Parts: sequence; structure tokens; C-alpha cells
Amino acid sequence: MCGIVGYVGKRNAVSTVFDGLKKLEYRGYDSAGVAAIVGEKLHIRRSVGKLCNLKEVLERNPISASVCIGHTRWATHGKPSEENAHPHTDLTKSIVIVHNGIIENYAQIKDELQREGTQFRSETDTEVIAHLIKKYYHNDLFSAVQKTLNMVKGSYALGVGCKYEPYKIVCARQDAPLVVGVGKGENFIASDVTALLSYTRDMIFLENCDIAEITADEIVIKDIKGNIKKREIKNIQWDAIQAEKDGYKHFMLKEIFEQPRTIEDTFRGRIYPDEERVYIEEVKFNEKDIKNISKIHIVACGTSYHCGLISKFYFEKFAKIATDVDIASEFRYRDPLINEKTLVIAISQSGETADTLAALRLAKKKGCKTLTVCNVVDSTMSRESMHVIYTHCGPEIGVASTKAFTGQLTALYILALDLACKRGTFSSVELKKYLKELWEIPLKLDEFLKNTDCIQSIAKAFEHKKDFLYLGRHINYPVALEGALKLKEISYIHAEGYAAGEMKHGPIALIDEDMPVIAIVTESEVYDKMISNIEEIKARGGTLIIVTNIYDERIRQKSDHVICVPKTNEFISPLMNVIPLQLLAYHIAVLLDCDVDQPRNLAKSVTVE
Repeated sequence: MCGIVGYVGKRNAVSTVFDGLKKLEYRGYDSAGVAAIVGEKLHIRRSVGKLCNLKEVLERNPISASVCIGHTRWATHGKPSEENAHPHTDLTKSIVIVHNGIIENYAQIKDELQREGTQFRSETDTEVIAHLIKKYYHNDLFSAVQKTLNMVKGSYALGVGCKYEPYKIVCARQDAPLVVGVGKGENFIASDVTALLSYTRDMIFLENCDIAEITADEIVIKDIKGNIKKREIKNIQWDAIQAEKDGYKHFMLKEIFEQPRTIEDTFRGRIYPDEERVYIEEVKFNEKDIKNISKIHIVACGTSYHCGLISKFYFEKFAKIATDVDIASEFRYRDPLINEKTLVIAISQSGETADTLAALRLAKKKGCKTLTVCNVVDSTMSRESMHVIYTHCGPEIGVASTKAFTGQLTALYILALDLACKRGTFSSVELKKYLKELWEIPLKLDEFLKNTDCIQSIAKAFEHKKDFLYLGRHINYPVALEGALKLKEISYIHAEGYAAGEMKHGPIALIDEDMPVIAIVTESEVYDKMISNIEEIKARGGTLIIVTNIYDERIRQKSDHVICVPKTNEFISPLMNVIPLQLLAYHIAVLLDCDVDQPRNLAKSVTVE
């Protein structure tokens, strides 16, 4: 997740901004930079890698200024490089900007600007904003930013400086966090309060469509139409560690609650429901490649493997391509039947998972087409694959994966729809329906996450149980596997995920009043089958916790506890149904006083076989 810090005041602005950026290092990044305005001249310093590299650059070429903006970049558009690092400027180096978020219509804007003669020096979507602001600049930076933001679609937190107005910063936000720090004779901006707590605890949290003009002595906030807005100054009582977690008790909880945004960040700029269109910039399959795919083979480990099991339904249902899913550590030991007509998809949060990387290399050796889904730009797997889809989830600090899972699932859902369109297996009406379902999921998740008290109550009722059984069918069977894995990982309680139809072939022998059974019974073509399965459990005295979006009489009679989730299409439902299972595991682990963020014996990135 990218970081922004800006300062206007009497301190050394560059060192103040650099100090703020260091407070954001925990968020992860691959390049960094600062821009200072001295007189009527911009001074920019950028570097790839850690902030220590930027520090060396600043020590060789120091800057002293009273206005500065800085950025740590987590690459989305364009590889990590000095050219792609922020801050970005227009061609005349009059305007300088830092940006978090994704500009969905940057390609169209870039084409337009290039036709007008604008040259681009980076691969980023951000650079178009700098050129647009310069285009509209007529001695009023606020007005130029306002006009620019009326042209762009997407998410942004922006910090903007101008050499002709050297004592101010203009900032704005839309679907990306940005806070203004209030001082005496100095003011700050940041994407996270963590960056500013050393200097002030008085913060203004900007809202969507806010544009703020900041000098050392004044903060003026307007909406995108130019209307003055009054925003409350809030005094932050968090300590630095709490601030890193945005006030959440653990990183895992923070990351669970970030999922509406990270899902949206992953599909932004890639799906266009109104235009009935999918566009994945990184994937460059030509028509012949797509027509020649006879089979898809997915390789992954752990949570990513469960994601692969769900995406099998997408590729077979939407694109009509036979799909197999393998645990990566087993894949290369059985001489898999793959060839040049096979597309091998490797899934890994880090892009460095040793077993998955080995499976990818075997696929390449056998002449397969390869594609990686991962969260880290320029990781080994992304470099070694023919194609890559990045999830835009930002760093995941908690060892037990949450937002990486839903980000991967979102990316694979989009890929399946894209292949379906290009193979002619989908009508435009079907495409629009499935795109709309995905588009609406962040809002539905936000609503669900506002009231999850019942999950905490269930956790208290079952914290001392030694065994859990998770059941699902069809596309939600892998969700049951993932729910069981989460509980095992962070609470150290034995849990099994099972296909509900298989229960009578063994696990039903375990059912009694001491065995909690968690069943996913949401609207689907196998809904009635799941009802039959829970009847079998209840007949044997089992205790049932049901996740459902259909609270009918049969569920009311058979369940001991119910977690109600918003209605969604069956194929998008795993994005919704996994969230209560993540929260249940989290709350049980907290009650048992487990180390939620760093469970015993586990590592975030498994780089050994």
C-alpha cells in the first residue's frame, strides 16, 4: 500500500517528510521519493528499494525547504524503477504530484494527451494527472486540480505542489485515505496518521470528493464543485503501534476489514459493467493463444490452493475450459500431462513460494503457457511467467492470509470472464450480470462488516471446543476448507473442511453434541442438498453454526447459531462467505490469547520446499 506524506511550515520540510515516510515502512513499498519547492524551483529525489537508498541520495544531494511532499510506492502500473517512482511532474517541471490509488480511465486520457503532443516518461497511471493539472493551470493550483479531478475516474489520494505557488500543497481524496495534520504555524498531509503522530495528534480526516488547500497557517477544504466544507478536527489518542494498525487490535483484523477496498482495488480499471467490457492490462494473450488453450492447470499452496479450487468453477462455467487444480508441492512429482496447449496458472501472495515456483518452472520446461497471480510486483514468479495479474491488496502483515485470498479470487474471476468473452462462450447480457455482481460486492461487504457482534458471541460459546467440522458444497466447499485452515492456523484448534455430500462417507461418525459443525448454506443450485446434509447432522445431535443468506424456516429450526450475510450471486458468494469464517477464527484465537498476527511455526512467505 503506497504512502503519502506532505509538510508546509518552518521545520526542515524534507527531513520531516522523510521521517513520516519511515513511519509508513511497515506498509511495504518498492521505491520512494520526495519533492521540495525552493523559491520557484522543484527539487526531486527518487530511488528504487528501501528508504535507506533515498537517504543516501539526499545525503549526496541535500535539499532545504519549507514545503515538501513524499511517497513510498507499492507498484501497480509499471515495474519498480526510478522512472516509475513518485513524485511525478509535468514536462516543464512546474507541477509535482504524489498519488495513491488507481486511475481507471488513464489509458484514454494518455492517448488524448499524446495526440496533443505530451510525452510520457513513466509507465504509471499517475503521470496523466500531472500533465492534466499543467494543462488546466492558469495561476490557480486549486482550480487546476479541481478541473483535473472532474476528468478522472478511479480512486486517489493526491498531494500536489506547484513551483509558481511555492508555499502551499493542494490535496484531494476519493476512495483512498488521506488525513490532514493540524499544527501551529505548520500543517501536514498523510495517507495514514502513523506518519504524523510525532508532530501532531490533531487530525482532519478528509472525505470523498474533498479537495484541501494547505499552507502553514490555513487549511481550506472544498468539495469537487468548489463548495466550502467544514470538517471536524479529531484528537488521536492511539499510540504508534495502534496507529500502524489504524486502531485495530491486530493486523489480521485490520486486513479483514480492508477487504471491501482491496477487492475494489483489484477490479478497478479492469472491469466496466456499463460498457460490458473487461480489460486486464498485464495479460497480453492474442486470439490464437486463447483459442489454442485446451486445458487450464492451477498450481498453488495453502490459502492460494483453496482460491484455485474455487476458480476452477469460473474457468469451466464461464470459459468452458477443462481445469485441474494441484497442490504445488505434489504437482511436479507425478509427471503431469501438460503441453503447449495447457495454460498453467500459478497463485502466490508473495510470488516467491518455493513449491509453486518449482511447479511454474516445470510447466515452462514442458512448453506450457504460464500466468502468475500474485501481490508483489517484480517477484520471481511474476518475472518468470509469460503473463501476470497483480492483486492490488497492498502488504499483508498478518501471517494468516485474508485479503490476499479475496484479491486472488477477484483477479481469477475477472480473468475467467475475460477468457469467456474472447472465446465467445458468454453473451454480453451474461457478462454484464457477472460484472455487476462483482462491482456491488465491496458495498455489500461494508454493510456486513458494520455489524458482526453475533460472530464474537459465537466465538465465546465455542472457544474451548477441541474440534470443528466445516461443510460446504459446490463452489463453497473450498470456502469450508479455507475456514478450517484459518481456525487451525491462528487458534491451534483441530478443524477439518469437508464436502458436505461426503460427510456420510466417514465424518458423520464424529458428529455429537461436542463437535461444532459450521455449514455454508447460501443460495445456490445445491441449497436443498445442503439442507438435507444439515438434517443429517441435527438427527445425530450435532451443534450447527450456519452461514446463510436465506433465513427460511428449515434453517431456523435446525440451526443453533446463524450468521446472516447479504445475498449475492452463487459464483461471487465465496468473496462474501469467507469473511465470517475469517472473523470467527480471529475472535476464537483472541479469546484463547494466541498470537494472531504471528502464529507459531508459520512463516508469511514459504521460500523453502
